Amino acid sequence: MNGVGPDGYEDHPLLNKPVRDIASSGQGVLTAVTHELHDGGRTVRVAHIRPASGVEWTTHADNVQIVR
Repeated sequence: MNGVGPDGYEDHPLLNKPVRDIASSGQGVLTAVTHELHDGGRTVRVAHIRPASGVEWTTHADNVQIVR
């Protein structure tokens, strides 16, 4: 796992690069990976992806792969 700042943002190697969300097949630029607390204190890594349309969506960070 990559370094996480005190603000919960991960220093991910694919930040600002074109990526694909394998769960939805959507493509866009990875704008952030955050660590969010969920059910009972469990931490979930959430990827934020912005396509050309500008309407950002989120997915689990493990669903992100670089577009080749």
